[in-house]
Amino acid sequence: MAKFFGNLNAVLVGGLAVLIVIMFGLHSAVLGESIYPNQLFRYLHVLCGIMWIGLLYYLNFVQVPTMPSMPDELKPAISGHIAPRVLFWFRWAAAFTVLTGLIVAHLSGYLVEALTFQPGVVLIGIGMWMALIMAFNVWFIIWPAQKKILGIVEASADEKAAAAPRALIASRTNTLLSIPMLYCMVTQNALGV
Repeated sequence: MAKFFGNLNAVLVGGLAVLIVIMFGLHSAVLGESIYPNQLFRYLHVLCGIMWIGLLYYLNFVQVPTMPSMPDELKPAISGHIAPRVLFWFRWAAAFTVLTGLIVAHLSGYLVEALTFQPGVVLIGIGMWMALIMAFNVWFIIWPAQKKILGIVEASADEKAAAAPRALIASRTNTLLSIPMLYCMVTQNALGV
């Protein structure tokens, strides 16, 4: 058992196997129904969103606040090994969260209406725009700055110093936006605003 749970790939394959058993065991009658793709993309949207927001919160509540108090000899382990991997999953989770969310909105028939704040989907539209801003921050502010900070791309000491506050402000903006964004996402169906 320890060998299985010690192997992340095996655990992921196991999770997918259980998912497939549930999908085909409990939902085989509706797999061909037109509603099923919507539900599948909703599931993928939530799965990717958990990864994205979970890593956002890890970075803002754990890694960033801990770095100043870490002994200098330990910091290269974070910046050289952990942070690049976290940022890989962080940015791709952001991209796939937005992509699957847009697919859900399209399949549900409210993509344009939500993005243009039409009555009945204003709340989800606000959440969608917040998520789009957050994803923009990830890909076009945080990631380019972090590449300089972590030494993934060449940057002078001054460029690294200038990149740090940009990355922090964008990341904290995403933390700020994540709170109302999640509210908009989960209450749209109940409130229908």
